[in-house]
Amino acid sequence: MKILALYKPAHQNPPTPEMMAKMNAFIDELTKAGKLIATEGRKAGGLEVKIRMSKGQLSVTDGPFTEANEHIGGFTVIAARDLDEALSWARKLAAATTLPVEVRPVREGGH
Repeated sequence: MKILALYKPAHQNPPTPEMMAKMNAFIDELTKAGKLIATEGRKAGGLEVKIRMSKGQLSVTDGPFTEANEHIGGFTVIAARDLDEALSWARKLAAATTLPVEVRPVREGGH
């Protein structure tokens, strides 16, 4: 499995209808290929919370946490045989959204 993390500029406007149509076509293609495991977009203006354990104490901090010029706009988890297949899907996602896509492996089969 791989995660395709979609990055967007921090101050970018919401996706256009054209971008959403391309994204939906990408998701349809993944689904038909039997590769889609999960996909979600980040909710704009949603509450961000960080929970951290330090010296035996939990702390809860409301975000945002750092100044950044981009953030994760959403993710898609895919069933990919290998990195080459994941990169092929990532290229399609980047072409559909015109946004950077990061490919990350997922540890499978245990904790």
